[in-house]
Amino acid sequence: MLLASTRAAMACALVLLLGPALAGAQGGMLRVAVPALPGTLDPALAVEASSGLLARQLFDSLLQYREGSSDVEPALATQWQVSRDGLIWSFRLRDGVRFHDGTPLAAAEVAASLERVLFPGAAGAPVANPPATNLIVPRLLRGTPGVVKAVRVPDPRTVQIVLALPYAPLLTVLAHPALAIVRVTTAPDGSPRWIGTGPFLLAESMPGRVTLEANPAYWGGAARSSRLVIAAQPDEARALADLDARLIDAYVPVAAPSRLAGALAVPGWRMGYLAMQTEREPFGRRRIRQGVAAALNQSALGSALDPLAIPLSSVVPPGMWGHVPVPAPPAESRGEIARRLLAEGGAARAISVGLLVTPLAPPLDGARIAEALRGELAPNGVNLTVSTSPPADALLLAQNGEHQMVLAEVAGDGGDTHLLLYPLSTSEGARKGTGALNLSFFRYPRLDDLLIRGSQLSGRLERQRVYARAQTMLAEESPWLPLYVRLHWMVVRPEVRNLRLHPSGFHRFDRVLVDGGPRP
Repeated sequence: MLLASTRAAMACALVLLLGPALAGAQGGMLRVAVPALPGTLDPALAVEASSGLLARQLFDSLLQYREGSSDVEPALATQWQVSRDGLIWSFRLRDGVRFHDGTPLAAAEVAASLERVLFPGAAGAPVANPPATNLIVPRLLRGTPGVVKAVRVPDPRTVQIVLALPYAPLLTVLAHPALAIVRVTTAPDGSPRWIGTGPFLLAESMPGRVTLEANPAYWGGAARSSRLVIAAQPDEARALADLDARLIDAYVPVAAPSRLAGALAVPGWRMGYLAMQTEREPFGRRRIRQGVAAALNQSALGSALDPLAIPLSSVVPPGMWGHVPVPAPPAESRGEIARRLLAEGGAARAISVGLLVTPLAPPLDGARIAEALRGELAPNGVNLTVSTSPPADALLLAQNGEHQMVLAEVAGDGGDTHLLLYPLSTSEGARKGTGALNLSFFRYPRLDDLLIRGSQLSGRLERQRVYARAQTMLAEESPWLPLYVRLHWMVVRPEVRNLRLHPSGFHRFDRVLVDGGPRP
């Protein structure tokens, strides 16, 4: 916990350094309730929504997500370029930025921050408990150090990330809060302190409550609210009652709130899908898979999803960079098209197949979705028998390829299209066992080559064209079908202004203010 004198000194130092014009925020206090607060302020452990949400307020990354998308824009880095072989990315740092303790942002600090999450055993490395589940960086960079070979400092304003192989998703990955730039220091009691450059600075931390103050020297302009209080409230009914009593201004539930008055939602990156085992009959035949795709009207699943998720017919969710809308056949002709395709695939009559249901993050009900699928597909020639295997067993069965169809989810961590499509659709993910990610076991060298190329091209427009082709190819081959995308929710008072939810779930609060809100 920061002592009052310490935090006052930090804020005063920033005001004196950059002048009185930046000293004041425009609004009063913004109070936000979340189901739980993270056990640490280390952004490298920002795995769950609440930890990433808090990290987004305190820390900045080299790049940041654009509003409403996983595309990126400048943050602590204002310019970047890559070598012709795609192995060295150079980032030019923004001038005039200081950490919350007044230390100027320099390339050496940035390099040390990146090294601590990239190289196990580095100074200030995050301590995860348990280590196998609480670190997201290995999932984004194919391990630690994974694709990263070294971090260099050619001059005080430039940082270079040297790769072992070309990896274009790096730009999107660098916007994730887990790769935020921090200065690790030691508190008087010997515990680590993580100091950022973000729009808010830490004023007080106590069990169940974190108080942040607007950073008067923030490079993006002072926050609209002078103070941000984020408090844990695991009881939704109590949180909503506090909202009605004007004791809080916003509530961020785990899933859809029990009431929708004052609620806002945005599609995220977590996607549900239906995979067909292409190594088992009848799904080794493309026409059969296409027939199932034609028979499925995702919008008909709405009642089984509402209000936790919305139907998804495109291969990539709309809030993810690289998304391309995929047109669906007219509803009135679905049955006719499906039966024709099934017949061309050798199924003169309706096909009967089994469906496994893997664990879905609660409270979404996998059994209910399976029943909706069964009801939607049966009239169009596809009869489903839903397995009674427990979801945990169903996942193991699916990873071993012992299924015909499986209902599953993918998190879409990091927001880059490569991180979604590559594990779900390539030969590398189709190795049977507990590491299997491609549950359709679809192997198609042309698609493998295309997705590998997309991960190596440095130009954003070139990558966009490659992923558009990949999405078209997946829609034609239909090894798996998108079903839905989860929603991020927030319930707010009518007086809350300028709030924009982000598909990542890491919403920004520095532009938000409360009309007539309480003063600190």
